[in-house]
Amino acid sequence: MTGCTFPTEWAKQSAVLMAFPHAGTDWADDLSGALSPFVRIASTIAYGEPLILVCDDKEKTKELFCDIRNITFVELPTNDTWARDFGPITLCESGKRKFLDFTFNGWGEKFASALDNAVTSKLVQLGILYGDYERVDFVLEGGSIESDGEGTLMTTSRCLLNPNRNPGMDKAEIEAFLKEKLCIKRILWLDHGELEGDDTDAHIDTLARFVDEKTIAYVACSDESDSHYEELKKMEAQLRSFRTMAGNPYRLVPLPLPSPKYKEERRLPATYANFLITNHAVLLPVYGDDKDAEAKAIVKSLFPKREVVPINCLKLIEQGGSLHCVTMQIPDCR
Repeated sequence: MTGCTFPTEWAKQSAVLMAFPHAGTDWADDLSGALSPFVRIASTIAYGEPLILVCDDKEKTKELFCDIRNITFVELPTNDTWARDFGPITLCESGKRKFLDFTFNGWGEKFASALDNAVTSKLVQLGILYGDYERVDFVLEGGSIESDGEGTLMTTSRCLLNPNRNPGMDKAEIEAFLKEKLCIKRILWLDHGELEGDDTDAHIDTLARFVDEKTIAYVACSDESDSHYEELKKMEAQLRSFRTMAGNPYRLVPLPLPSPKYKEERRLPATYANFLITNHAVLLPVYGDDKDAEAKAIVKSLFPKREVVPINCLKLIEQGGSLHCVTMQIPDCR
């Protein structure tokens, strides 16, 4: 495509997409408890830019907010709330948006996903998302890829090469397909790193994030007794081997690993890497942990011109995801 780019998250955004919990989602057992972080995340986003909020009942959902002036409520059926993974992956082409609607299969058919898989097409049909549209017969979740805006994609082999996504395609075929579809020049494959309790098969947005074209923030573990220690050390070593488009080593910024969080003996995938960059702020997941303040200070140093807003996401990780997972930015390509 002529003039085609895959924008970074820190590029100018026109809106952010979220999907709200309801009684038919995995949040049904404690719906009132789940509403608190969702309202906080949604309100923080809407304070600085438009928010598209998919919900099952517009009027009831509106009652949860003090200010709805920057929120568009859209009634659509959903299986769950992980908009990062079923929302559109958006390209910019000659000043226009192009929404790529990849297949969402519930992270390898682990969970029901048919309703979520239809959300992007319905938002386009309703005119809520306006731009070119393409349905793509390929399983891909937004949380599994990171773009630097300069032609580099970062992902994990555990996710994209998993046979539960696109069986029959090998690494070379997947790489060639994504280079063409996403207007990218190369892919950096992370072969190590995974969090306990993560249902996504090691999404990159739980492990390592582009902060700018030369900087990667990543989850680090210094506790040799932690079950993540060996894998995260291997991931760190591989990140050190990566090079920028100019051939230089990346500036690597470690983020602490929160102390273990559990629900009924199941360790939960708490990570500070699952932050959301918006036009004016960075929304940082925190967990009532001793390392929350350290993580906030590090993220603030990475984004000195943006406010860093900590939001307690203990409830979110009970269902296997965190803050970035429930949001999807829509770039402004003008």
